Amino acid sequence: MNTPNPILYMAPIQGITNSVYRNIFSQFFNGLDLAVAPFISTSQGKKISRSYIKDVLPENNTGMPVIPQLMSNQGDDFINLAVRLFDLGYDTVNWNLGCPFPMVAKKKRGSGLLPYPERIDSFLSHVIPRIPGQLSIKCRLGRNQDDEIFRLIPVFNQYPLKEVMIHPRTGIQMYEGPVNLDRFEMCLEHIEHPIVYNGDIRCLDDFLVLSNRLKKVDRWMIGRGMLINPFLPEILKKKEDSITGKLKKIKEFHDSLLEQNKAYMSGPAHVLDKMKGFWYYLSQAFQNPDLIFKKIKKTKSIDKFEKIILDFFQDEAVLLI
Repeated sequence: MNTPNPILYMAPIQGITNSVYRNIFSQFFNGLDLAVAPFISTSQGKKISRSYIKDVLPENNTGMPVIPQLMSNQGDDFINLAVRLFDLGYDTVNWNLGCPFPMVAKKKRGSGLLPYPERIDSFLSHVIPRIPGQLSIKCRLGRNQDDEIFRLIPVFNQYPLKEVMIHPRTGIQMYEGPVNLDRFEMCLEHIEHPIVYNGDIRCLDDFLVLSNRLKKVDRWMIGRGMLINPFLPEILKKKEDSITGKLKKIKEFHDSLLEQNKAYMSGPAHVLDKMKGFWYYLSQAFQNPDLIFKKIKKTKSIDKFEKIILDFFQDEAVLLI
């Protein structure tokens, strides 16, 4: 049932919400209960080194509880990686059936597997008895059609899944067009597991409209809205925006993230690429977002990037959030 204190999840956003981001986010902002980490792809017969799974090593995740996410369509490879993660102390792993990107989907991974309920059934029947922990699933309504999930619901209901996280779009929609709340409500009626809602929660009004309509949901995943407005989880928890000193806190958050990326990443080019991805979203929190992001996108040196950001916060930055 819908509760006064919703459970809020950080969405897994490849290239951005890694362990560095998650830890620093938790130092500056409130409201999130846990995070689903961006997916780790399984590999056939590969010994799993610590460096391969460094993003979800417990010692690298001190800020908030984390659920590792796996990308796979091969049961034995999934089991191999999942068992390694359970051995680290995790009690749940998540199976990615939602990634919309064509280069993933064409390999029948992520949302590309959704049109094949028999393969998903076979995968789950093989994996679940062989892993020493719980499994959750993150999915969409389908790859090509928004009714594909209705052939999957009887499959999901056969197995002891911890929860099902649903983004109510198709894979081919990517992140465009409206979410399909009618379809999501039908999933609520028929899926026999706890459901996490994921999609288009960008402000308090969005959340209030959704929570009023989807009264059975008490678990909510926030992605792009949180990247644009990192205060959003706290606002949703309080159901009001009474936060002060936002610009100063965002500047401190940014500076800490930049310094940690410098410390952990190999070379300024990689750091700059990472910060450009971060600013693609954060720029939308300010007046004239295209202007600041255009400057950042064209930058080819860290020193120039830092000067642009310093000048921006000193002279130009006007928050809209």
